[in-house]
Amino acid sequence: MWKQENELTAVRSQEPAARGQEMAIDPAAELPAPPDGENLSSAGSVAEAEAGSPAESPTPTEVDRLKAERDQLLDRLARLQAEFENARKRAERERAEFRDYVTASVVEQFLPVLDNFELALKATGSAQQLRSGVSLIVKQMEEILQKMQVSTVPAMGEAFDPRIHEALGTVDRDDVPDHHVAEEIRRGYKLRERLLRPALVRVAHNSKQVNE
Repeated sequence: MWKQENELTAVRSQEPAARGQEMAIDPAAELPAPPDGENLSSAGSVAEAEAGSPAESPTPTEVDRLKAERDQLLDRLARLQAEFENARKRAERERAEFRDYVTASVVEQFLPVLDNFELALKATGSAQQLRSGVSLIVKQMEEILQKMQVSTVPAMGEAFDPRIHEALGTVDRDDVPDHHVAEEIRRGYKLRERLLRPALVRVAHNSKQVNE
């Protein structure tokens, strides 16, 4: 009896030391094998289930609806292309008609001038009479040009301006200021402020003014 009590006392005296010690785990030690019948891939299956199942394929009704929408869009596109092409052709036709109208209105005004030229060619009068007739025709043409807001470019006695004058050469003149138009070879014209053609001129070279 006394021996059993001593052994129990010794065991109790060793319990605090065992409780205070931490259990060391060896990293190299092998983990215990999973219980039989447990599948390690079950975690992956659960994750896939949580992520959701793949999208379902469209039903035949949805496919028919999408095809109908596609056909409507293609038909609308074809109609828009046809309308655009018709509008382009209509605009070109209107521009051509407008050009023809403007050309006809201009030609119509010059037809009387052409008639007068033909009458002048058929005339049998003197040279002076023929000259007078041509002068009247020129005046008639100038009146038509004025109605169309076409005016002549000022040249004689004007300072040479390369924007409206084209120099054919220079000529020595003491009665004309230097670098001014001394002769007009061909008259220039402008429509309002737009230059149609420059005046072809000869520019004066005044030696007196240059020496001074």
